[in-house]
Amino acid sequence: MTRDDSAWDSSLYDAHHSFVHEYGASLVDLLAPEPGERILDVGCGTGHLTAQLADSGAEVVGLDQSAEMLAEARAQYPDLTFIEGDARDIAFERPFDAVFSNAALHWIPEAAAVADSLAAALKSGGRLVVELGGTGNIETIETGLIDAAADAGYDIAPANPWYFPSIGEYATVLEGAGFEVRDATLFDRPTTLDDGEAGLENWLRMFAGAMLDEIPADDQQTVLNDVTAQLRPVLFEEGDWVADYRRLRVRAIKS
Repeated sequence: MTRDDSAWDSSLYDAHHSFVHEYGASLVDLLAPEPGERILDVGCGTGHLTAQLADSGAEVVGLDQSAEMLAEARAQYPDLTFIEGDARDIAFERPFDAVFSNAALHWIPEAAAVADSLAAALKSGGRLVVELGGTGNIETIETGLIDAAADAGYDIAPANPWYFPSIGEYATVLEGAGFEVRDATLFDRPTTLDDGEAGLENWLRMFAGAMLDEIPADDQQTVLNDVTAQLRPVLFEEGDWVADYRRLRVRAIKS
């Protein structure tokens, strides 16, 4: 993962948000890694998809900005290489055949800087396969949280940490960095959250920390109770919370 607002809780992430890497398995198939290839996994988190990539026989390097996530990745996959680094400023002596990223790049609003960095990490003709939140992703959850905070007297909208582009917007960014976009798909992917009744609150605490931090600690639970009450008729189904995810999946080639 790549997030600047606070440290990640890697144990909580793996225990309660495993859907992130589980949904990423099909993205590995899209990349179609081959033995002997050199692949960079950007925003590798706790390393589960890095390991799947390595199972192909490829030489894989996992990159993440979170020391906590990387410590967990190294503990689980001690034979793999994990490096702490910033996706906006990737520097390797040897270029990669492919760059892969799942559910990470929507944490970095400086998309052009990221695209330039990814291009610099690739060989000419190398491929890029990424998935991130697309336009409209978690719109219901985001709006509900902002409204609940406003009801309590807090404007947290400026602390929104996410970047959810449209196909056209993101293709333009990649083309500006020298990529040729081969495929781009924006699709709805309603996602059942872990932990039943507690699923939405746990999700908000894990992923919306930058916005919650704008609310004094004494009032945070009140806001969380309010947003869960507001969203229950819309997103709570048969004992589980279902997040309104929309994903943008892109395959591109470095020109």
